[in-house]
Amino acid sequence: MIEHCCVPLCSASAKFNSSLSFHSFPACSDLRSQWLINIRRDQFTISPHTKVCSRHFIPDHLIEPKTPEGRRRLTKDAVPLLFEWNRYSIQAPWLSVWERGERPADPTSLEDPSTDLTPSSLDTSCTENEDLSREVEELRYQLHELRVQLTFGLEQQRLQLRRMKMCLIHECQGYDNVFFHPKNNSKG
Repeated sequence: MIEHCCVPLCSASAKFNSSLSFHSFPACSDLRSQWLINIRRDQFTISPHTKVCSRHFIPDHLIEPKTPEGRRRLTKDAVPLLFEWNRYSIQAPWLSVWERGERPADPTSLEDPSTDLTPSSLDTSCTENEDLSREVEELRYQLHELRVQLTFGLEQQRLQLRRMKMCLIHECQGYDNVFFHPKNNSKG
């Protein structure tokens, strides 16, 4: 059976991505309910086949295998935290009123006296911020494109390996009528 991730908006599947690991829900009911809350699945029936993929866990919660044949495991307190709706990142927690630092009595008496708060400097800051925002969006788009290319490239390699295996099987059985990839027209 092919494993799929049960997290909403996640299309991860073991069929197309062998680098991901898929993890069952924990037996502890408190931890299991925390998983359900985090993946935003309130009324959800968990079966033995229900899995969450490794991309939703922070690296500290993943235990890498000691041998190449081993499986990636989770720490006992692992909880899925990274999702598409939080852009696969953890935001710093908001400080409560009691944890915040003292505010300056006078807003113009900032720690850095070289800070210029004139309207023209604020306009420049806004322009720089807009430029940076555009650059971030462009980089996000490039990252998305690279992910798509990587996924497509891995699938193409799998298809080529499958074709090569079929060619070897047909050669062993004496068949001459074998389909080759257009880039590889010869047997040698």
